[in-house]
Amino acid sequence: MKFIRQTFESFRFAWQALQSNLTRTILSLLGVTVGIFAIVAVFTIVDSLERNIRESLSSIGDKVIYVQKWPWGFGGEYQWWKYFQWPNPSYNEYKYLYDNLESASAVAIMDFKGATTVKNGSNSMEALIQGVSFEYNEISDVPVETGRYFSPIETDASRNVAIIGYEIGQTLFPNQDAVGKEFKLAGNRFTVIGVQERKGESLLDFGGNPDTKCIIPYGAFAKLFQSGRPDPDIVVKGYENDEGMMELEAEVVGLMRSRRGLKPRDENNFSLNRPEAAAQAISGLFVVLTVAGWVIGSFSILVGGFGIANIMFVSVKERTNLIGIQKSLGAKNYFILFQFLFEAVMLSLVGGLVGILLVYLLTFMPLGTLTVTMSAGNIVLGLGVASVIGVLSGIVPAMLAARMDPVIAIRAK
Repeated sequence: MKFIRQTFESFRFAWQALQSNLTRTILSLLGVTVGIFAIVAVFTIVDSLERNIRESLSSIGDKVIYVQKWPWGFGGEYQWWKYFQWPNPSYNEYKYLYDNLESASAVAIMDFKGATTVKNGSNSMEALIQGVSFEYNEISDVPVETGRYFSPIETDASRNVAIIGYEIGQTLFPNQDAVGKEFKLAGNRFTVIGVQERKGESLLDFGGNPDTKCIIPYGAFAKLFQSGRPDPDIVVKGYENDEGMMELEAEVVGLMRSRRGLKPRDENNFSLNRPEAAAQAISGLFVVLTVAGWVIGSFSILVGGFGIANIMFVSVKERTNLIGIQKSLGAKNYFILFQFLFEAVMLSLVGGLVGILLVYLLTFMPLGTLTVTMSAGNIVLGLGVASVIGVLSGIVPAMLAARMDPVIAIRAK
């Protein structure tokens, strides 16, 4: 009980010392403020970027493999001249995989046509057209707010029906329910059977922004836009118990090689692309940004730490006589040590809190489509770093004060 009371008294003395030298206190904590701001700001922005990109990647499917002509290039030499000669995936190959794959929970085919005008009377806008097979909603989430998803009959019969994005619905059918209404696409009438939930703008939209996307059956898409050389994507989704989708990938490779008549020594003439590969490549960039934040912040914190240590040495010198009086009245060494250690830690923590407050204010600034959110983990990190800097900056001056001879200290002027 006595120890707790004396510890509290040490804390009170430290607080009074900071209040009595307010100007010096403010100047001392600036270095820590800048350092904590730099570290927490970088971590907050990197976390927000990573979360935004991962959410965008999740929109193109989880545990899926894209069978495509072109590989996704992430570093290294991109041998486009070789990939250029490879054949495009075809609808027949999709049917072959659909009929024979045993390791897939779903198989779908899709294709895109960008910047296509959709019209309803005098209302029109440019939309991204996506043709999909029925199983597409098992590959990627299609959040239909009003209406419904395609039926197997509609996709198999290539009917002119569509699921439109929120913005398309608001533009073509203002102030009314779009479900059941007709609009024109490439000179053909399509009936709206569903409207997707509003997503809003995001930093990256893999597969296009759902708000400006019009999804139609793949057969209807092929009749309108695949008169030339079609280049669809075949997408296969694995089971949850297939770790790393190794079994699914091996089966897809075997079936595709068999379908294309490749000999054992021939290399694959198709690409298997995974969204997680893009996520890993992006994560590597985030690691570099995080390290840069630590380096920049560390220099500022180092300067702030030296500033606090210098101030603490000055405080010990100024209060040497008071230390001698306290020790002569029976104050223990830990009581003196805690006074100065608490003062250093409090000084550093106040600087850290100001830095964190500045980052919090940063989250209210408009940064385009990027939504910045400061997590509790980053707040704890900032306070933890500030506390460590405070301890390291104050421990030596505090130990010098605690070890003073009371007779010599009380005579100091």
